[in-house]
Amino acid sequence: MTTREARGLAAKENEEDTIAAYLQHNPDFFERHQALLTRLRIPHARGGSTISLVERQIEVLREKHAALEGKLAELVSVARANDAIADKLHRFTRRLLRAGSRAEAVARIEASLREDFDAFHCVLVLMGEYPDLTPQRFVRTVARDDAGLKSFETLFTSGKPRCGQARDTQREFLFGQDANDIGSMALVPLLSPANTAGTAGLPAPLGVLALGSNDRDRFHPGMSTEFLGRMADLIADSLASQ
Repeated sequence: MTTREARGLAAKENEEDTIAAYLQHNPDFFERHQALLTRLRIPHARGGSTISLVERQIEVLREKHAALEGKLAELVSVARANDAIADKLHRFTRRLLRAGSRAEAVARIEASLREDFDAFHCVLVLMGEYPDLTPQRFVRTVARDDAGLKSFETLFTSGKPRCGQARDTQREFLFGQDANDIGSMALVPLLSPANTAGTAGLPAPLGVLALGSNDRDRFHPGMSTEFLGRMADLIADSLASQ
């Protein structure tokens, strides 16, 4: 580019800035020059033809309207999904309130997970001795120093549910012979609701609830786990109160 061309480009940019500034400070310009407004032509956004400035403004408004409609539909969908989860959690709570024993509470937890939450692969592992519970496919008890619990120490320390892929050792510990069928899982730590503290002053772990799915994308790291945390509190409270 020659010096003359560079100067010409700079002058053009300055001129455009001046025009833009003028229009910005005189928003009624086109109201006073409506004939000019209808004669202005700009490139069409979807082709090589040109359209009037008014047509382009209408097109922009339509695009904004479509985007807002899409956003509204997304918000409505999320709200409906949250309402559905809240309703399921409400039914889950009512089931536990009607339990007359720890064994009945465990049976109601398993039934709700299967019927309300479509969790066909689920297991509840409790730490310590529960002589009133009969080990079965859904629930079993292990000693607090069980070697299989080592891989869950980070989960208990965080105190928060975790979704996604699990280690082979965790899947085998939780699901046994069904481990190879689990594509993704939600791990929900159960913590003592009492004032009894565990290591480092944290609530003592009671066990872990695991929800598994054959679908690798059913439980993923980006999904919300708030309702799982509330479910964990309900389960811990129910088991401790019996």
